[in-house]
Amino acid sequence: MSSRPTMRAITQDALGGPEVLKLAQVPRPEPLPTEVLVRVHSAGVNPVDWKTREGGGMAGALGEPPFILGWDVSGVVEEVGFGVHTLEVGDEVYGMPWFPRQAGAYAEFVTAPSRQFARKPTGLDHDRAAAMPLAALTAWQSLVDAAHVEAGQRVLIHAAAGGVGHFAVQFAKHLGAHVIGTARAAKHDWLRSLGADELVDYTAVRFEDAVRDVDVVIDLVGDGQDTTSTRSLKTLRPGGTIIAVPSGVSPELLETARSQGLRASAFLVEPDGASLARIAGLVETGAVSVEVEAVLPLAEAADAHRRGQEGRTRGKLVLRVTD
Repeated sequence: MSSRPTMRAITQDALGGPEVLKLAQVPRPEPLPTEVLVRVHSAGVNPVDWKTREGGGMAGALGEPPFILGWDVSGVVEEVGFGVHTLEVGDEVYGMPWFPRQAGAYAEFVTAPSRQFARKPTGLDHDRAAAMPLAALTAWQSLVDAAHVEAGQRVLIHAAAGGVGHFAVQFAKHLGAHVIGTARAAKHDWLRSLGADELVDYTAVRFEDAVRDVDVVIDLVGDGQDTTSTRSLKTLRPGGTIIAVPSGVSPELLETARSQGLRASAFLVEPDGASLARIAGLVETGAVSVEVEAVLPLAEAADAHRRGQEGRTRGKLVLRVTD
């Protein structure tokens, strides 16, 4: 009897620093009905990855190690399960399967429901496509589904030069908003090229002293040490909305917002193949571009985490799994 096929993957047997990430051979998954098996060409690296590696992020959903990190996937359909009608073997796809449960994107193969994927944007290579799903869906869903941004509104985006931020700038502009971003001065020209109307260097001025009458704040920093969410309430006009992405909404923030006639909402991204298809269309028409700072081999996942945790990445980091 033949043994089950194996694949290369980055695994971790304990929570901790980047050094816990190891290249190993693990069993290859098999698709269930309604699922597809995707040969992963590239996998995006996101802040939730290293937070989870350390025991935060989505570690509670994954359970105790060992597990395989990663949710951003771009690759080719290798096999389809019974009941799949939207994809075929050979289709180039991208997606954010299973989030927040384990997807195992840091590996040569993943399986997931076919409708959690979409066809990769035409003309975009796998490295750039892998940089998109989690970040682009976070930006799209926070603006469209959570904040209900409309044309003519003023939208403030914190960490505008990051993975989620640079998509949020472009999507907000596509929706017809007046876009304000916070970022270091060195990144202002690039963000203007993406559609930002106003930019604030948060290292030179307190943003709440420079920005007023905002309808929507997309906070990609969180309350943490700099209390960005709480300070952002001062920028909102009556009836305005803040979507707090990384740290959620504390009871104190919620009460303060309500007392000022504002809305504060937490946010967590969901797998969404239909929205990925819409986003692919925007990429194909040139309305949205993807920024990748570096592409590293799968075996250098630990180095990618170290680099990402420095917090100075422009756009995204990507792991190339197979050529």
